[in-house]
Amino acid sequence: MKLPFLSTEKLVVGLDIGSHSIKACELRQTDKTYSVVNLGSIILPEGAVDDGTLHDPEAVGKAITELLANLRIKHKKVAISISGYSVIVKKIHLAVMEEKQLEAYITAEAEQYIPFDIDDVYLDFQDLKTNTEDSNQTEVMLVAAKKEIIDDYLDMLQGIGLQPVVVDVDGFALENIYESNYPQKENVALVDIGATKMNINIITNGMSVVAKDIPSGSRQLTEQIANSFDIPMEEAEALKIGQTPAQEKQEQITKIFTSTCAQWVLEIKKAIDLYHSNRANKQLDKLVLSGGGSKVAGLAEYLQRETNVPVEIFNPFAKMHTNPKQIDSEYLNTIGPEMAIATGLAIRTSDI
Repeated sequence: MKLPFLSTEKLVVGLDIGSHSIKACELRQTDKTYSVVNLGSIILPEGAVDDGTLHDPEAVGKAITELLANLRIKHKKVAISISGYSVIVKKIHLAVMEEKQLEAYITAEAEQYIPFDIDDVYLDFQDLKTNTEDSNQTEVMLVAAKKEIIDDYLDMLQGIGLQPVVVDVDGFALENIYESNYPQKENVALVDIGATKMNINIITNGMSVVAKDIPSGSRQLTEQIANSFDIPMEEAEALKIGQTPAQEKQEQITKIFTSTCAQWVLEIKKAIDLYHSNRANKQLDKLVLSGGGSKVAGLAEYLQRETNVPVEIFNPFAKMHTNPKQIDSEYLNTIGPEMAIATGLAIRTSDI
């Protein structure tokens, strides 16, 4: 999503500001692909960001400043994305209109589609152009984001000397980076599992047709493991991703895994069912996992078994150029899935 005063031309630095950490990515565009210039992450203090809301702008600003300094990123133009309760992404059906006519209609009538006061939100929309010779109806993807939430981020970033020029939605940033890697038109469910939320975006023929944010993430799994064995969160995290062998804890961890991940699978199945309800003849080609939660040991296999859809872990850097003398390839492969949204933001451009 782009705010009214935002524009496009040169590559920006992608900043994925999550509830657990901030990820930064800087790319350079080459002929038909990109080169990775810089990337990294930094942990946020507990509660600094929650459900997309900036609760401690000073702490977040300090973390971003430290991260960019450590990475030696000097570029000031940045792109961010948002998710959570403050953002509404809704698909509506309208009669086909010219773009200016559609914009006027959305501005005048959007309030009937969103649960916010129209004066309190930034609006954006995209005509999916699904009309046919037999139908004059088209699907329009409507996005509304609360001004108060957006403005808090913009003020924080400007306060530390950065120039925010793009504001996107997590799911759409993920869609952009996926399609830059795989331009062929597939029917794909993109599932990004963060610390406290899961984003589901199903795309077909290059268009987003189902977009959902679920307030559940991988921190829930870590906390349950930590509480069950009375161990620090760091140890629980290592057990969760299989970095530390479970040994005698395996049976209990399996129960925790099955209980928590069953909730994730249920939400993913709901999204897939919604997709199939309107496109019964277009089966999903695959389910693509990203985010820190994609590293949960055994999750990909479990999802594939439960959904009967092929599952793969997404590495946004797989087709990009890298200099192994500057960025370790093993580190790049390891961090790739959780950098997906930041990388999707880093391919955005601005001429401001």
